[in-house]
Order: sequence, then C-alpha cells, then structure tokens
Amino acid sequence: MKHHWQLHLSTILLAGSAGAVSAQDALKEIDFHGFATQSYLYSSENNFFGESSDGSFDFFELGINTLWAPTKKLKLAVQAVARDAGNTDDGSIRLDYGFLEYQLLTTSSSNTGIRVGRVVNPLGFYNESRDVAATRPGTLLPQSIYFDVNRNLALSSDGVFIFYDKFSEQNDLSFQLSIAEPRTRDPDLEPALFGTSRPGSLEGTTSWLGRVLYEHDFGKIRLALTAADLNLEYQPKNDPIIRDGDLSFQPIILSAQYNTEKWELTTEWARRKTELTNLEVLPDWKLAGTSYFLQAAYRISNSLTVQLRYDSLVWDNDDKKGEEFASNPFYPYPGYTRYAKDWTLGLRWDINQHLLISAEVHDIKGTGWLSLLENPNPAAMEKDWRLFAVTASVRF
Repeated sequence: MKHHWQLHLSTILLAGSAGAVSAQDALKEIDFHGFATQSYLYSSENNFFGESSDGSFDFFELGINTLWAPTKKLKLAVQAVARDAGNTDDGSIRLDYGFLEYQLLTTSSSNTGIRVGRVVNPLGFYNESRDVAATRPGTLLPQSIYFDVNRNLALSSDGVFIFYDKFSEQNDLSFQLSIAEPRTRDPDLEPALFGTSRPGSLEGTTSWLGRVLYEHDFGKIRLALTAADLNLEYQPKNDPIIRDGDLSFQPIILSAQYNTEKWELTTEWARRKTELTNLEVLPDWKLAGTSYFLQAAYRISNSLTVQLRYDSLVWDNDDKKGEEFASNPFYPYPGYTRYAKDWTLGLRWDINQHLLISAEVHDIKGTGWLSLLENPNPAAMEKDWRLFAVTASVRF
C-alpha cells in the first residue's frame, strides 16, 4: 500500500523540484518534514524497550529531516533523530543520515548519481523508512530481519553510494551499491557478541552493501535482492581479556511483495554468515543463520488495515534449538536464546494523512532478538511469552 504521505528515502530524494539560479530561489527548495511516535509495550515475561513486563512507555521516536535542492543536479538530505528505547537507546539526538547527492546523468528513462556522507542502507524493503511509523508494516518491524536492538548498525553507513534508476511504462529497476564504514554506536552490540559490555570499542571498517529492486505495474509486484559484507574490528584499549577481534557479517536478503486493492502480501528471507575471529583469548566462532517472515495485510477500508505475520529467526542452522550453544562455558545461556518464533496479529487506523494509531499482539517462542542489557540474566528469561504494543504517531 502506498500511503499519501511517506518519508521513504527514495521518495524524498526524487521529490525535490528543479533548483533555480538565484540564492533566493534556491532557498525556496528547502523542504522540512518530521515525525513523532509514542508507544506503550506490555510483555507477559521478559523485557523489550524498557520494563515492559510491568508496562513501559519507554519507546519514543522524534525526527526532523530536510531536503535542499540548490541546483537541478545537487541535493542535500539530513535527518536528526531523538530515540528512547529502554536500555538500548537513551534518547540523545544524533544524525541518522546527512549526505550530498549529485546526479551524474539524467535522461527521460533513467537516473544515475552518487551520494557521499552518512547514507541510509538500502536493506530489504523497510530499512530506509524504518523510523517512520507510517511506512512500517505494523507497530514493530519483523525482528528477524530488522533488529531494533542493533538499529544503528543496520540503518546507515558513512561512505560513498552509487545509484542507478531505470524507468519504463510498466517496470522500474533500481540499483544501489555502497563502499562505506558501518555505524557501531549500539549499546547492545558488544553484549550480543561478547556476552557483556567491554572496556574497548567496536569500530567499522571498509564494507560494501548492494541492492537490486524491481517494481512492476506501479508496485503491484515488488522484488528485491540485498547482499552485504559488513566488517567491524574490536579495539581493546584497556581490556584485560580480549586483545583484538574482527567481526564479519554477511547477509543475503530476498524480498517479494504482491499488492492488490485490498491485499498486501509480503515475504522476506535472509541467510546470515557471521564470523568473529582473532580474539586471541576467546575462541573464534563462525555460524550461518536463517530468518524469514510471511505477512498478509488486508485493507478493511481506506483507513483501517488488519495484519497477520509469522516471523522466524534461527541464529545457527547447525544448532537450531541452541542445545550445543547452551553447553558452551563461554556463553552459559539457555538454548532458546538462539531462536525466536513470533506470531503477530495487528490493527492499524490511519485517522488522517498526519495521524495514525496501531496495535498488535505477539505470541513468541524463544528470545533470540531480545536485548541482554534489558535482560541481564538470560537464564531467567522465559521461552514462551507474549508482547502487546500500541503506537500513536504524528507526521508533518
């Protein structure tokens, strides 16, 4: 479903009108938008975005973005966000993206250009607009693909992005490729890798990410292939145990969507290779995991949509139930911390083009995408749990 108002990055970048020659006219090309979202979460067990087992209002998002097109070929896009998400995000203001785009070649049927700076990663269908509730398929994104506990790492990178868009009457094709360094300022990243926060720091190194997206008949059919090689290194500083370390994360994501007047059917499947090497003291580990979700949304009316989703995450295909992992003395956690199976039923009400309310209930087996900062004793987490979430969002 294409909403009347979207902050989808590709739409923003193509929406700027032609720049003018004078400074006064150029200033007229500055466009501002924003959003604010407040959510309430309650879980029967375990914590997600705050003390959700007692009910939590700790999930809040506020963003302001601007697009300036001083000339026909040059654009500047910036978004600043304050996000509070329990112990995984502290509400401080940071730059989600800020980049210059230059159109190298534009014809009636194609567009080729380059972006330099901090750019949103073209990851699957939803990453580019994941902060805007109006563009999310529900209150929460499918956590097996779009991990919220390590949002910054997935959201954007610092580097150079090349893009190519090809248009025709019935078919559109877009290609994006980046050479960049990933963002690593996610409080939950080190606990997820090492079991606890360390005195050193993880830093991004040269990585690449690419996506091919095909759309037929104005989005009736959408297909995408995403691949990446994200690399980080651990700088130990005064760490007495871990002297060094290299992390390689290599996902491949297949995405498909079918739209009709009433139905939106979506699926995404991911295979992830993860390698943590050169730790010196701790043993190296390499694993391959699989994630996927199946999602159906039915538009009851122009303003009311109901959704059903099944979401599956397995961290290690050779140890799907986590039994071998649970016996590892370096990670003394239950096996169900290595997977998550999530059934979600949701309802969304678009009150008008600026305001929406959504609610959903999750029935979950496993804790594979929960934060260790919010659940510091994994052995105390429950395998079977439920999560209720409701969101009110305004956009302008």
